[in-house]
Amino acid sequence: MIQELYLILKSPLILRLLKKHLDTFLKGESGLRVFFPLCGKAVEMKWIADRGHSVVGVEISELGIREFFTDQNLSYSEEPIMEIPGAKVFKSSSGNIALYCCDFFDLPRANIGKFDRIWDRGSLVAINPCDHQRYADLMLSLMRKGFRYFLCVLSYDPTKHSGPPFYVPDAELERLFGSVCNRKCLEKVDVFEERHKSWGIDYVVEKLYLLTEK
Repeated sequence: MIQELYLILKSPLILRLLKKHLDTFLKGESGLRVFFPLCGKAVEMKWIADRGHSVVGVEISELGIREFFTDQNLSYSEEPIMEIPGAKVFKSSSGNIALYCCDFFDLPRANIGKFDRIWDRGSLVAINPCDHQRYADLMLSLMRKGFRYFLCVLSYDPTKHSGPPFYVPDAELERLFGSVCNRKCLEKVDVFEERHKSWGIDYVVEKLYLLTEK
């Protein structure tokens, strides 16, 4: 069930949403640093890198990272992250994609710097609600002045399914980011399919938010 739920957030729909709202995301700027938290093997990473931007992702699964490079026909190198025992960073030969294989909350120890854009398409909703504040604080610490943060969440009846992906209501987004960020819902998409009835829910709506600096 967990893997099937994640498919909603990692489907071609996500790339279509990014393409549709790309001008809002990039705002005509070039050479941006773009962060993909809990990136998996998201095809959007290569798509953004191919447009002249620098992509950094973090993913706990080494297999997922290797599959990304294989699926995208990209050669890469790997090296240990000295600040995080057991962790590695995988870098494309072109130098514009770097994927860190480690626990998300260990990432600051790698001194990865700050970012102009964040594409959160299945990361916040995968985090246990008890860690939401910790997650938000880390994300805010990674943002440069003038950042633009695209955040995808799912809406469904939380009394019928407890997650993951976890239901993140507007009130929680306001609590986590409201003091620092303006928030605008760019699009709502009905992603419910017949197979979702087996999960005990009768609707699933994808919401794409833009967070910007207050």
